[in-house]
Amino acid sequence: MEKVFITECPRDAWQGIKEFIPTKEKVKYLNQLLEVGFDTLDFGSFVSPKAIPQMKDTAEVIENLDLGLSNTELLAIVANERGIKDACQFEEIEWLGYPFSVSETFQQRNTNADLSESLKRVAGLSNIATKKKKKVVLYLSMAFGNPYGDEWSTDVVLKWAEKLTKEFKVDVIALSDTIGSSTPEVLTDVFTNINQAASGVQVSAHLHSTPDKVEEKIKAAYEAGCRRFDGAIKGFGGCPMAKDELTGNMPTEALLSYFDRNDILLNLNRDAFLKASDSFLNVIPQATH
Repeated sequence: MEKVFITECPRDAWQGIKEFIPTKEKVKYLNQLLEVGFDTLDFGSFVSPKAIPQMKDTAEVIENLDLGLSNTELLAIVANERGIKDACQFEEIEWLGYPFSVSETFQQRNTNADLSESLKRVAGLSNIATKKKKKVVLYLSMAFGNPYGDEWSTDVVLKWAEKLTKEFKVDVIALSDTIGSSTPEVLTDVFTNINQAASGVQVSAHLHSTPDKVEEKIKAAYEAGCRRFDGAIKGFGGCPMAKDELTGNMPTEALLSYFDRNDILLNLNRDAFLKASDSFLNVIPQATH
């Protein structure tokens, strides 16, 4: 049976919270998540504190994590050359993630750059990551639909996936359901065809969803061949640049439930997971959904 990889995304859960979460509380929660044994932990980002104030303490956070007993690999989001260089100062960070959108409008909103400039940033990320021996995740935002009127189709997504993975160092391309607009039919279409377009690169599902659509999205992506999934405990968060109060991250609980019911082994410490899940609102009291 093929292994399923799970990335837990507290960074994505926190980044839209306006009230600053104390650094010590973030560290406490992240250390609990490290005990679970997720394959990857999307723990922070090196972006402008003006754009995402919640992430201004990422460097301090990483200096206080207890990494000694965990095999979980750390992932940080970067949005420009400065962020890339800042992240690369930390040997503990094994993955760098960059949000690249197939929508020109959303790319500008999300990273203050057009697609031409974003390609230059991906080139810089690719070069630095190679030198620093970091792995790269490219998040292909708006992979399942676009509300801004920009051209969108499965062919557009596949074209960008092929271009990015052929021209640059990319280890994982994460298809991102930024506004939660995907349907099982679209998910099946994109994931069925993406491996041919992005040959030799692992493909991940970074899905946002309303609660009633969660299971059908997991099922469609998995049955179409996806073996990497991003989640966030309790489904909290989502993209602050494309806000919808009903659309959150894919709940990690739902991922685990689906894979358990289908006898898919995840090798996670379930006691540690329950502890982290139970403490979520206590550790992060501001995070009421």
